[in-house]
Amino acid sequence: QVQLVESGGGLVQDGGSLRLSCAASGGTFSTYAMAWFRQAPGKEREFVAAINHGGASTVYRNSVQGRFTISRDNGRNTVYLQMNSLKPEDTAVYYCAESTYFSVNHYSTQDFQSWGQGTQVTVSS
Repeated sequence: QVQLVESGGGLVQDGGSLRLSCAASGGTFSTYAMAWFRQAPGKEREFVAAINHGGASTVYRNSVQGRFTISRDNGRNTVYLQMNSLKPEDTAVYYCAESTYFSVNHYSTQDFQSWGQGTQVTVSS
């Protein structure tokens, strides 16, 4: 089973940018779609963005469309989330996850088989 390790979180001001990375090891990284989820205090974990196994197809939740970009480098076994124009409501722990499917059209946490430990993103107003 793949192991996932996120990095790149931190504290940023309203309107700032961060780039999250998720390094995978121990599995066949290029086989499955990958996604980012986030969880704010007192809220359920929610889907943020996904990318298919080859990197050609992506999908985003409406509130981050146009601000966030998901990408992957299968040669480096890494998936990224570039976050621009950050808002205080983006504050959460961000998790990367490996899907049980190769396509992006799966958004439930139950569709994902491996999870990282999470990285905190805090956006101050």
